[in-house]
Amino acid sequence: MVGTVNIPARPYFTPRHGAGFTLIELLVVLAIISLLLTIALPRYFGSVEKSKEVALKENLQVLRTGIDKYYADKGEYPPALADLVSQRYFRKVPMDPVTESATTWQLLPSPDADKPGVADIRSGAKGKTRDGVPFGQL
Repeated sequence: MVGTVNIPARPYFTPRHGAGFTLIELLVVLAIISLLLTIALPRYFGSVEKSKEVALKENLQVLRTGIDKYYADKGEYPPALADLVSQRYFRKVPMDPVTESATTWQLLPSPDADKPGVADIRSGAKGKTRDGVPFGQL
């Protein structure tokens, strides 16, 4: 008989070292993620508010320019913002980004009683800008 080789029996359960994460490692990763979020979120919300203010100022300028062009072309102020759309000065009335609606604009009438219509426009949003100026005064 030629020599026999004894193969050791393999245990039913072999521990796998390094095949997963420990609870401490997961807690450290969660702590790092929460720290990064506390730094990033305030900057994100501040930038959202700033972008709404910039968009509001741009929309006001576009609307006022449209009103001025209407007056220059027709010699009178538009009776309503819808007339600027129907006369193709705009495709649609721009939205107030603070109130997220196109129907909250405050229409200011012409100071001249002989020329009625919308002479200026303001935002109908409540509150103030980051500089402390009320939205209605922009």
